[in-house]
Amino acid sequence: MERVLLLAIIGVIFCGTAVLGQDFGQQAPTPSSPRPADRASEVPAPQRKSEQELKREREEQSQRVLGMLPQFGVTSRQDAPPLTSHEKFHLFMKSAFDPATIAIVGVQAALSQGENEFPAYGQGAQGYGKRYGAALADGVSSGLWSNYVYPSLLKEDPRYFRRGEGSFRRRVAYSFTQEFVCHTDKGGRSFNFSNVLGSFTGGAISNLYYPGNTLIRTIPATSTSPAIPVYENDRGVELTLSRAVIALGYGTIGGLFDEFWPYIHRRFSHRHDTGDGIGQ
Repeated sequence: MERVLLLAIIGVIFCGTAVLGQDFGQQAPTPSSPRPADRASEVPAPQRKSEQELKREREEQSQRVLGMLPQFGVTSRQDAPPLTSHEKFHLFMKSAFDPATIAIVGVQAALSQGENEFPAYGQGAQGYGKRYGAALADGVSSGLWSNYVYPSLLKEDPRYFRRGEGSFRRRVAYSFTQEFVCHTDKGGRSFNFSNVLGSFTGGAISNLYYPGNTLIRTIPATSTSPAIPVYENDRGVELTLSRAVIALGYGTIGGLFDEFWPYIHRRFSHRHDTGDGIGQ
């Protein structure tokens, strides 16, 4: 039943991608070709970003915490122009495969092996490789759906828009809501379907590579009871929901850090706090 549910979810996703393929830049065929003059009047040319704007986006997508941890998907401009589908894909790739991200995945895999999570993977180099691959797949899958596929289909902006002003409480509340509220490509705001759907989609896909029912040990038989096998299952609907909720929780914590990092950086570097709004 769980496999059927997973396949149904994936089927719906890919069917939706095919139906809404025009959102990735495809255009539906027209029954007749209008004259050049009519075509120019009916289909306005897309507005191109200025070199100054492209430069600011490159600077934003080069931000790092302490010069190491990527903070590419954060902007301090509430009026920042929306990203194109191509730019969303570039942002996803740059974040997912940054050397710092790859190193963090390695640490996660090492901690997982140290605690013997997913015992079916075993120990040694082979077990570490499996845990590393699973952790990397988690991050790439979640980022692909949350930061590229769904934002492109639904015309939502995957970036975190830093408030940067106001009281501490207001900014904390704002950072929490940003996990569920996003900027749209049209300039408004809406429920962050991309983020929520991406978390659940990533959780569902993880059922394909995490181990299923695996015998991890056997409780020896006694004079009153037979031997009892003990199994561990790292798949299923419950675990899918759990992974999605955990991903959203981590995202909320990440948003809080994104909001206050400039203030933290100034405090630790002993610079004068100007315009950040803390304590007002």
